[in-house]
Amino acid sequence: MKSVLISGAGIAGLALAHRLSHHGYAPTVVERAPAVRAGGQAIDVRGVALDVLERMNLLDQARRARTRMRGMSMLDGEGNELWRSTEMTFSSGRLDSEDIELLREDLTQLLYRNMPEGVEYLFGDSISALQEEPHGVRVGFEGGGSRMFDLVVGADGLRSKVRHLAFGAKSHFVRHLGSYVAVFTTENFLDLDDWQVWLQDGSGSATYCLYPARENTELRATVGFSSEPLTYDHRDPEQHKALLADRLSQVRWETPRLLKAMWAAPDFYFDAMAQVRMERWSQGRVVLLGDAGYCPSPLSGQGSSLALAGAYVLAEELSGAAGDHRCAFARYEERLRPFVELNQALATENPGQGADEESVERAKNAISLD
Repeated sequence: MKSVLISGAGIAGLALAHRLSHHGYAPTVVERAPAVRAGGQAIDVRGVALDVLERMNLLDQARRARTRMRGMSMLDGEGNELWRSTEMTFSSGRLDSEDIELLREDLTQLLYRNMPEGVEYLFGDSISALQEEPHGVRVGFEGGGSRMFDLVVGADGLRSKVRHLAFGAKSHFVRHLGSYVAVFTTENFLDLDDWQVWLQDGSGSATYCLYPARENTELRATVGFSSEPLTYDHRDPEQHKALLADRLSQVRWETPRLLKAMWAAPDFYFDAMAQVRMERWSQGRVVLLGDAGYCPSPLSGQGSSLALAGAYVLAEELSGAAGDHRCAFARYEERLRPFVELNQALATENPGQGADEESVERAKNAISLD
């Protein structure tokens, strides 16, 4: 039984562990956080990614967990409503679509709760070193010690440690898209009832998206601002909050209440809107999955779908390659790269406005699982 170390217990890593276990592999998932991470924005599962969940027997549960938005309003910088829609929202698209919008934490918990027996978890730890040997990879851990694995998968996001160790500095692969985003949870101080609110300030440099969750008992806030690349410590949330507060200091409407909630939020997330572009996704016995190898950025709306589809294809190719990881990795990339490129293009098709509906329809189904 081949052993596979998966770095990252997000959507990509958990989906891969699920599929590899199904194919008789022995997955180990290492995650820096002490448990599967809570928080995060509402994410979309579209097109072929729905087929992935169906083949994992998780689609019905995912549909039950979906958000129930009735529509959205667009506000100006003073909080005045410019227009509203009961047919679509910017975050999920058409409300009558078969696609699913659900909270990121609900999807990761769904994958985690339904994991087959035998998957090992190493929470509260991370990879510190990779040394490829003739018959495996010796992995060093920040918590101490090392272990041998047949294969290593980096499913550890935009700032992937595995990518850095196996391929080099992130600056070679990460392309900044001109903005930053923060996501956090607070109480529903706007009393929103299954209704999404967007605000753009007069200069267009700051954008809010606020929507209720958990039966309207809480509010999820996604706040973005335009900027050239900034220098900061990506592991210092207090610095991130100070950056955001400074950038939004001139924005009116409910900004003071929102920033007060931000300082108290236990699940604050902040990072650049960026894409990862690489000439190859594997190096020896190490391979990248999801955002670590081909992040499309939240602007595409397809990060979760790419993670699910990528996990499925990688597991299928490993299963079908009779132990030849080189063949499996080559086939994984050959099948997935055209799909990735179409979906990454959605993020930059219409800057500030989002991709056309036809482009999304084409991209979300642009791969066959068989």
